[in-house]
Amino acid sequence: MKKIFFTALILTITFNSLAQERWSREKAQNWYEEHDWLSGANFIPSTAINQLEMWQEESFDPETIDRELGYAESIGFNTMRVYLHSLAYKADKEGFKERMEEYLKIADSHNIKTMFVFFDDVWDANPEIGKQRDPKPGTHNSGWVQDPGFPESVDMADSNELESYVKDILNTFGDDERILLWDLYNEPGNNDKGNKSMALLKNVFEWAREANPTQPLSAGLWRWNLKDLNTFQALNSDIITYHCYDDPEAHSRIIELLKTHGRPMICTEYMARTRNNTFANTLPLLKENNIGAINWGLVNGKTNTIYAWNTPIESGEEPVQWFHDVFRKDGTPYRQDEANLIKKLNVESEK
Repeated sequence: MKKIFFTALILTITFNSLAQERWSREKAQNWYEEHDWLSGANFIPSTAINQLEMWQEESFDPETIDRELGYAESIGFNTMRVYLHSLAYKADKEGFKERMEEYLKIADSHNIKTMFVFFDDVWDANPEIGKQRDPKPGTHNSGWVQDPGFPESVDMADSNELESYVKDILNTFGDDERILLWDLYNEPGNNDKGNKSMALLKNVFEWAREANPTQPLSAGLWRWNLKDLNTFQALNSDIITYHCYDDPEAHSRIIELLKTHGRPMICTEYMARTRNNTFANTLPLLKENNIGAINWGLVNGKTNTIYAWNTPIESGEEPVQWFHDVFRKDGTPYRQDEANLIKKLNVESEK
């Protein structure tokens, strides 16, 4: 019995010693310098209301994905941030991974790398597999769903089910050069969860380190009063990622604070026109500071993100000023001057 115990102990210690540690600053900087300036959008095809509709077999839409990533390529975008969903994986594990592979082939054909997102604390707390509801007219993200939901994000924080999901995806795609980075948890603590999200946040980092992918890991800072979550995210991310929908003055202060970590930075959400956070005043700021720039939204579609947060237009008519998104469904830019600026800055950055 003692022999078995000590053998198991040695195996456990050996396994843990092989687990990936947080990247050094030097490794992170070297990785960042290997890439052109990272520029792109949070992507979901216009035919999907949420992550489940994007990834479920019956609604997966490679034709639209291909067309709309072509729009992104046309203005020089080289990176897309794309949300996964654990329920879509649970319903069809092998099919889910096959669809991830198909998406990656399409993105790669457009010279676009992908940043995949695992968990998410934003919007509807009760995701359900199957046919998704129709959008509510004029309402921002009326069908977006959390992952794994609430209270599941607390009750399942240390579940074998979520651990197996994360590790299977990372073991399958952890050496894939088409994947830029793994964003482990979007806006932990949102929807008034606060530190209730800490257990899952810590575990997803642990699971990911044990899976040991070659790509960097991160979880973006987003609300500055979440002290405990922010500290953990900042001290465990290989690359500092963050969200900012504020005006340039406030954004500049955030940049200066985050620079103190001495790591490359990517702004993984920005651009809300009615909040004075625009391509014209924010994209050059990010470029000047060599910070990756991933705006919210590519093509106006079922997510309704041309409408501002919490200010619905019940008639569904187009707002005077779009909140997010770059293109209409036919590929016409919402504003040609914005498309020209994006393309100009991206062309200037190509090595």
